[in-house]
Amino acid sequence: MPTASPSSTEPTARYEKQPTVPLPADARVLTGAKAWAEAAALATERAAGRAPLLVVDAYPGADLPLIAEAVAAALPQWHLVDVEDAAALPIEQIDARIADNLTDDRVFGVLSHARVDAFYDTEHLDKLAVEIEGHDRPTVLIGWGADLVAQRLSTRYALVLADMARWEIQLRQRAGATNWRAENPGEDQLRKYKRGFFVEWRVADRHKRTLFDRLDFVLDANAIGSAEPTSRLPGMITGDAFRAGLEHATRAPLRVVPFFDPGVWGGQWMKRKLDLPPAMPNYAWCFDCVPEENSLLLEDADGAIVEIPSLDLVLMRPKELLGERTYARFGAEFPIRFDFLDTMEGGNLSLQVHPLTDYIQRTFGMHYTQDESYYMLDAGDDAVVYLGTKDGIDRDAMLADLRAAETGERPFEAERYVNAFPAKKHDHFLIPAGTIHSSGANSMVLEISATPFIFTFKLWDWGRLGLDGIPRPVHVDHGEQNLAWERGTAWTEANLVNRVETVSDDGDVVEERTGLHELEFIEVRRHWFAEQAAHDTEGTVNVLNLVEGDEVEISSPTGAFEPYTIHYAETFIVPAAVGPYVIRRTSRSRSERFGTVKASVRGTRTGEA
Repeated sequence: MPTASPSSTEPTARYEKQPTVPLPADARVLTGAKAWAEAAALATERAAGRAPLLVVDAYPGADLPLIAEAVAAALPQWHLVDVEDAAALPIEQIDARIADNLTDDRVFGVLSHARVDAFYDTEHLDKLAVEIEGHDRPTVLIGWGADLVAQRLSTRYALVLADMARWEIQLRQRAGATNWRAENPGEDQLRKYKRGFFVEWRVADRHKRTLFDRLDFVLDANAIGSAEPTSRLPGMITGDAFRAGLEHATRAPLRVVPFFDPGVWGGQWMKRKLDLPPAMPNYAWCFDCVPEENSLLLEDADGAIVEIPSLDLVLMRPKELLGERTYARFGAEFPIRFDFLDTMEGGNLSLQVHPLTDYIQRTFGMHYTQDESYYMLDAGDDAVVYLGTKDGIDRDAMLADLRAAETGERPFEAERYVNAFPAKKHDHFLIPAGTIHSSGANSMVLEISATPFIFTFKLWDWGRLGLDGIPRPVHVDHGEQNLAWERGTAWTEANLVNRVETVSDDGDVVEERTGLHELEFIEVRRHWFAEQAAHDTEGTVNVLNLVEGDEVEISSPTGAFEPYTIHYAETFIVPAAVGPYVIRRTSRSRSERFGTVKASVRGTRTGEA
């Protein structure tokens, strides 16, 4: 296996931070008044002589006043009705309905199974429908759940979804935006996120799945009131272009739009290697493949772009993306997560543990848990991974010391109780739920894990404050109920540290199995090659990262898709529907040898027992 000292073999990567997915050749992104004029024309045609109705159903977090302003400017003769103002329940009643989901905890809630109509007054919806039915002028219904009113009408209407990605919502909330109809601009961001994660986004995703097949247009609400400066005009595409674009996306490799965030333990590796803005003090995280949070950029033939949540692809085309067996197991949910944790010249991650499956189900309503692994993309000479408890420790003494540290009585002596294994580039540490762990400083971790990502019980955070000046939440009580005490030094070293097995070696391509542990559902294969390596999805989604080498391309042996270029450290998805594909060096490649890691769900390949 190739090894290297930190950063010695890889130059600054040509890391693509705005990857795109092509729209059909005949699709065009509409902008400005022209977009709304086309929507209005369709509504007028559908009305067949009656007063036209245009419905703009907006994802919670969209800037409704700005959208309404754009509509009013483009369609001055149309009557605008804000469904939320007209029929939503008072926020006090909404808060009461979701109180059990939010809990008193700063971080954790219970997943909601509500539908959007639970937040509306049925009588007010009925009354509004009667009023609109009697209008003799064209009307625009706008707001989250606007389709609830439209469905009560006999008039045929045109339907627009103003869609947003979760990351954009989070950025807006950090800048002072509230949760949906909540009066909480200054509330702790962790609590805002909790309300979105456990309630609003679950309900909103459930709702928009009822719209997908009927959509006439999709509006990029990320570009309307964007939290960060953007030169992109708010774009709109037809529903047919949206559906065709997502169908096309399942027939070729793709990347979602990565996002980066600083943290109290963050490092400098990504800033230098991936050419990130230097103004930030550090970058701790990169979410490079977390479709729940990331975006897709759909690009037309003229280079115009609309941004949509990458989750739309999961919800719209789950069988083609995930494969029949993975979809049967997880439903329309992307189960594999790739992200970066950068502690180069930074600090240790918190000492933590993730919930066991039974615990996460009965406590938070998640149906599978946060199994993880650390793949070392790079490492300093002093890098370590904390993993598993030491043999022979006193369990009660450790818990007492954790609680004393939680109250600030004294620091927790991690090295007294927890193993610290030396870590080097390309090592792979496996972390089934229940295993105490942390990445130490001077590491660049590629986390290859199950998708749940907020269910981290911090046990000790090294006595520091968060970037907001507030101590980060510690959950020793949750952690105590999930620690697998039997995973001591000997067991951990034998089962969780570099469990690398050679699967095949033909003189050029070396295939290795590097994990994960048998308690985890993800299978990881590593391939080393000089020229090319053949792969096949075998009916299940593959997620890969180029962990060694400067540049490769993904090609189809049958010409089913155009060659797709991948640079060092980029994560990419190969949908289940793709089938066979080849990873090979390009004419621009300068590296002598390449390495990829590939994750899939065990037991889901075609013909696999």
